[in-house]
Amino acid sequence: MNRNLNRRGWIKKSLLGFGALTTAPQLAKAFIGNVWQPTVKSTFYEITPTFNLDEPRMLARLSANENPYGPSPTVRTAIKDAISLGNRYAHRDAAELIELIAEKEGVSTKHIMLGPGSSDLLEKVAFVSFPAGGNIVSADPAYMSIISTARALGAIWKPVKLTADYAHDLNGMKEAIDADTKLIYVCNPNNPTGSITNSDQLHQFCSDASSKVPVFVDEAYLEFLDDSQSHSMVNLVADGADVIVARTFSKIHGMAGLRIGYIVAQPERIASITDKVRSTMGLCSTSLKGALASFMDEAFLHECKSLNSSCRKYLVEEITSLGYEVIPSYTSFVLFPIAMNGQAFMKGMYEEGVSIRVFSIEDQPFCRVSIGTMEEMEYFVEVFKKVTA
Repeated sequence: MNRNLNRRGWIKKSLLGFGALTTAPQLAKAFIGNVWQPTVKSTFYEITPTFNLDEPRMLARLSANENPYGPSPTVRTAIKDAISLGNRYAHRDAAELIELIAEKEGVSTKHIMLGPGSSDLLEKVAFVSFPAGGNIVSADPAYMSIISTARALGAIWKPVKLTADYAHDLNGMKEAIDADTKLIYVCNPNNPTGSITNSDQLHQFCSDASSKVPVFVDEAYLEFLDDSQSHSMVNLVADGADVIVARTFSKIHGMAGLRIGYIVAQPERIASITDKVRSTMGLCSTSLKGALASFMDEAFLHECKSLNSSCRKYLVEEITSLGYEVIPSYTSFVLFPIAMNGQAFMKGMYEEGVSIRVFSIEDQPFCRVSIGTMEEMEYFVEVFKKVTA
């Protein structure tokens, strides 16, 4: 897809045009700890609302990439039954879940670490990777959790722009590695773009780069792909590469509020984290019981994937018919450029009860909308037409 997105007919859609986003945070020099951060050469940032949000009144909550169908009935039953065991620590449940994960991923239990969601594990990896600064290499745009934590610890972010079709620029990322690089971060499929990087090319990149520096591959949205396991980088871990793979129960499993995720990495890499922070102690028995039930409920996961695909197809067709060019998505969300001021667009959508996210990429405002139910998608389209008219 050409980055010079088609703007024909957009001017008439909004009198605001592409005015300056004066309320958006600027990525400039920042003093963190005792280290001056150089200007980050990225033109990507989230446009945060300057108005008061009223999340409880949202008619379509499409801002957090949540699964609108979950957790599954079997998970709900497991959680309800687990409440009576809330007086007991859940170490046994954690061990059972680790064993199931290890069997699925083809590694030993020593290769697995659980956490309350994959974002928590991203941040923990950042804490142990950047105690003395250094730099982190990632795509631009990227999911910012690990990057923001690294920068807060004094690290420098080395962003590498995505290619014209919104894949990771693997050659550019390889060139960005230097003696101060402590970690490479890859999110595939990528957030916030929803795009994917060829798995064979990524596999080769991770294999080569991990001989120099650890590579963290965030696969939060991998299970929305067909034959998803074949696209995973987890077999590199089994082969001994210094690769960290993250998965989560927050997305297709529908357990975002229950907070369960895991990483697969070399045992010494896992130990470097658990030697400094406690791992399973932060997990509750209800979440673990729910994760165990969801792990086995393949029918529910398949249904969620199918529903997500059909609703995403409908949304893309509707938005495309209005003259917008949507970035091809392989996830539970869609990103596309809008033809009006990002702050005004966001306010208009929220006032109609639709929560979304807005980003600026190369001074162009983009809307990221999560895939909800078909009813929510239809309402989104209705409100979108009204706001952008």
